[in-house]
Parts: sequence; structure tokens; C-alpha cells
Amino acid sequence: MLQLKIVSPQKIEFQGEVESVLVPGALGQFEILTNHAPIISSLTIGDVTYATKEGKQTLRIAGGFVAVQKNEVSLCVELDVNE
Repeated sequence: MLQLKIVSPQKIEFQGEVESVLVPGALGQFEILTNHAPIISSLTIGDVTYATKEGKQTLRIAGGFVAVQKNEVSLCVELDVNE
């Protein structure tokens, strides 16, 4: 399992355990799974989709950054206000 934290300027949008995270990377969409290699990437406008035990959740973002290290995924995002 992964520990996911999604932070926007307004608040912590989500914090908890997830099975996977799909993000809109600058070079294309990519998925983060357990034991993913460490990475820092910029994010573009699109959907962040994360799978919890209760099901999949989606958050529309305008951009931001993602950092992955030791099964901890941190997203610093700007929400898409046009959504």
C-alpha cells in the first residue's frame, strides 16, 4: 500500500492509504504503485485518480508536482477552478 497526501493552497484534499495513483505528468500520464522508484515530476492539467479500499476517487487539477519516496506519495496541486 501507498501513503498518499494531496495538498492544495486551500487545504489537505486527501490523506490516507491507497493501492495506486494515476497522475497527469508533464510527459504523459503515469501510474504509481507500491515500491515505485523515487521520482519528482511536474504535473499538468488533468485528473488525479487514486484507488482506495472503498473505490476510485478522482480530483481535477490545473497543475502541480508529485514526489514519490519509500511508498509515500506527496502531491502539491492547484485545483482546476473551471471544473
